[in-house]
Amino acid sequence: MKKIFYLFALMLLAAPFYKASAQNIKVGIKGGFNAANWEGNAMNNFQSIVQLSNGYVNTEMRPGFHAGAFLSVPVTSFLTIEPGAYYSQKGIRLTGQLSSQTLDFLDVRATLTNRAEYVDVPLLAKFFVADGFHIYGGPQMSFLVSNKINVRAGAFGINVLNTNINFDNQIRKTDVGLVGGVGYRFANGLNLSGGYDYGLNTVDKGGNLNTYNRVIKVSMGFEF
Repeated sequence: MKKIFYLFALMLLAAPFYKASAQNIKVGIKGGFNAANWEGNAMNNFQSIVQLSNGYVNTEMRPGFHAGAFLSVPVTSFLTIEPGAYYSQKGIRLTGQLSSQTLDFLDVRATLTNRAEYVDVPLLAKFFVADGFHIYGGPQMSFLVSNKINVRAGAFGINVLNTNINFDNQIRKTDVGLVGGVGYRFANGLNLSGGYDYGLNTVDKGGNLNTYNRVIKVSMGFEF
């Protein structure tokens, strides 16, 4: 899979130098909202916990953001290559309520959030199908910047515990994935898009969790 990724990346990088002139290359910035989750065995285990706890434990997407810059390299009138680099927040959130006859009146709640911070480096091919409307897709390399587990717990709506635990050593430092989505580019350079990141490598180093990154992204950008 990695060999295919590098081969595709090399082909996309080489194409602009044959067809595009430097005058047509534009620089852009982009940012937006992330809704991140995990998919795989770990998620299945979490769902088992939910069933055993009679609904007192829930898995949720971790909300976050992404922001960075890109190059827009036209190849033809309908095809543009877009390499970029973005800071991106990923992970998962697990929330629950402690349940027992003696503790129910306290409303004791806990939240565990895996805060994984990455630098995403996608290499996208944009196909313009009508005016500014386009579909895009391509490979992506993601580099782990930090990974922490945030634990919060409290009662009566007051947090009595809020701590971060470093979890870098157990998480894979690089993630190979695929990116795809749709967007619209206005004549003034404004871009709107919505896409999906599909991780191909397991989140953990050993692959014991058999779990992968999944991220929904809604973005706004501008080409100069």
